[in-house]
Amino acid sequence: MSSLDFKVCDITMVHYDAIVNAANSTLLGGGGVDGAIHRAAGPQLVEECRTLHGCKTGEAKITLGYNLPSKHVIHTVGPVYPSMSPDEAKLLLTACYRNSLDVAKKNNLHSVAFSAISTGVYGYPIDDAAEVAMNTVANWLEDDYQIDVLMTCFDNVVFSSYQRFLQEYNGNNKYLTTLKNK
Repeated sequence: MSSLDFKVCDITMVHYDAIVNAANSTLLGGGGVDGAIHRAAGPQLVEECRTLHGCKTGEAKITLGYNLPSKHVIHTVGPVYPSMSPDEAKLLLTACYRNSLDVAKKNNLHSVAFSAISTGVYGYPIDDAAEVAMNTVANWLEDDYQIDVLMTCFDNVVFSSYQRFLQEYNGNNKYLTTLKNK
């Protein structure tokens, strides 16, 4: 059975098949988690990213992890929250998580760690983003594909958002109810 968990940790130190980078549309590095991943991976990452010719919001592309403990990096571009309607932003953020998991499956990867996509400089409200992330991932896990997913939290603010989401969760998704009852 697949698993879903979350914890405070540095995504650049995670030993998973892939980590998911909250990238900008150029894929050539930037600030926040994107910059940290590029620095930790080394210059080969930006060289490979140049060959991908960018990425549209909601889509996902994969590279090698180079100097990272994870074998691959899945790059996804989240929505810039204040620049669009909340409904459009939610659809695009949902697509980021779903498409990243689809890329992992297509590449036969069985463990993926996500950053909190769009919650930094892109301004997506953290509690709303936690709800989108957890619901999207848990619903995707209902497929028969075996994969372990870790939602990495940069700090206790992000961690608390995931906790609040679970405390308020009243649905019947087995991954979320298991996590809630841990």
